[in-house]
Amino acid sequence: MDIENTKAQMRKGILEFCILSIIYSDDECYASEIIEKMKIAKLLVVEGTLYPILTRLKNDGYLTYQWVESKSGPPRKYYKLTGLGEKFLKELQKTWTELEAAVSLTTKKSH
Repeated sequence: MDIENTKAQMRKGILEFCILSIIYSDDECYASEIIEKMKIAKLLVVEGTLYPILTRLKNDGYLTYQWVESKSGPPRKYYKLTGLGEKFLKELQKTWTELEAAVSLTTKKSH
């Protein structure tokens, strides 16, 4: 059994939830900010993983974006949750709370 593959699959399952949460907590942000916050949280993600997720979330109607001029380089694409995205995030938060409780209960060693 490849433990690294199993750990990667566990992390992959929560990336959308974490990305949406980061965008929501900042009201809006651009990809480099998301990557940095994920890195701080020890959820390493690269642009090649992030951009397809952002595109899928946008195409599903959960995100919108706008281009903003930058003082230090090219314009930046800032992502923001739509009303539908906020509802989706709330459902994910509810599911996460339930899942976290269930996992804690089933993995707790009884004495």
